[in-house]
Amino acid sequence: MSYFEDLKPGDRREIGSYSFTAENIAAFARQFDPQPFYPDAEAGHVPTAGGESASGWHVCAAWMKAMVADFTRAAAERTARGETTAAPGPSPGFRDLKWLKPVLAGDTVTYAWDVLSTRTSESRPQWGLVNFFNTGVNQRGERVLSFEATVFMPRRPR
Repeated sequence: MSYFEDLKPGDRREIGSYSFTAENIAAFARQFDPQPFYPDAEAGHVPTAGGESASGWHVCAAWMKAMVADFTRAAAERTARGETTAAPGPSPGFRDLKWLKPVLAGDTVTYAWDVLSTRTSESRPQWGLVNFFNTGVNQRGERVLSFEATVFMPRRPR
């Protein structure tokens, strides 16, 4: 992954896609979000959503899977070029999580991030803080997820 100094406001990166099926929607719901309208394909039908809808937490978990896979892929690419790699640090949190449209069985959501701002950490000078705007867009080009997250990123060794 990039170092703090490599990330600038306005940078954008598509990090991956996830296809939602009736089966993986039901499996996620049974294990992690067992509300009465999710557990199986028959009960998972939510009339107001227009079909079998995924839990918003499933949509977020798929984003996290794409983010980690992208960090891992980027680190491997840097290593293959003989460059040093940087692992992102912890996140002090996120804000403004919005599930904008239902994600239905048959949808594929593509995730991306945009850098909103960066600043060095005053208390931990070896780290910078990067504020990301994260999105998920379905195959029809409709934004289905958005949120801001802040992540500690290591500064380039001097």
